Amino acid sequence: MIKAIALRELRSMFLSPLAWTVLAVTQLILAWSFFTQIDFFFTIQSELATAPNAPGVTDLVVMPTYEVASLILLMVTPLLTMRLISEERRNGSIALLLSSPVSMTQIVLGKYLGILLFMLSFIAMISLMPLSLLMGTQLDLGKIAAGMLALTLLLAAFSSAGLFLSSLTDNPIIAAISTFGLLLLLWIISRNTGDTSDVFNHLSLLTHYTPMLRGLVNTGDVAYFLIFIATFLVLTIRQMDSRRLQG
Repeated sequence: MIKAIALRELRSMFLSPLAWTVLAVTQLILAWSFFTQIDFFFTIQSELATAPNAPGVTDLVVMPTYEVASLILLMVTPLLTMRLISEERRNGSIALLLSSPVSMTQIVLGKYLGILLFMLSFIAMISLMPLSLLMGTQLDLGKIAAGMLALTLLLAAFSSAGLFLSSLTDNPIIAAISTFGLLLLLWIISRNTGDTSDVFNHLSLLTHYTPMLRGLVNTGDVAYFLIFIATFLVLTIRQMDSRRLQG
């Protein structure tokens, strides 16, 4: 049943003009950023040739592309997740799901898997740009794999938070704004907190995302994202169970 719900959600995403618009605009901005990074690399190439241990194409072109992608997707993910549950609550179709012989866990996981599969299309399209450089130069495939993993975990975290906030209201706009606010807070929370606030650093998405862009994948950062995702999915399930009991 999870698969059926996920495929239904994925199909509705690809039938939505909003999703296609977001996908096109995001890809256009990232393509511009990618070519800008390539132009910058050619500009300083002569200096890099004489510098010891100079960074290569992967560090100066590919990783900045993933960094820009994370910022753009932080802004557009709320637009994609805002309708997951709130739209169904507003038009009344959520009652069909709540009255069906399907567990709330299956409903939530199905919707989450659907949006996650759509997000993977973003990652695939983004990654095709840097991988195209293999035709003309050598790349550090290990760092690229780390960057893809980081972006996948980050988008999975964004989606879980968006799903939860979409379950709290029947107004998609409110869901989008609150999701963006929460994600932005968790993105910048490690900044300007002083040296004594390690707690804020641990809570920050940026703190755990940045090391992976440098090729440093450790279990602590991966565990953070998995716990983040699981927490918001559990909160969504509890919220939906509460709504089902209220009728």
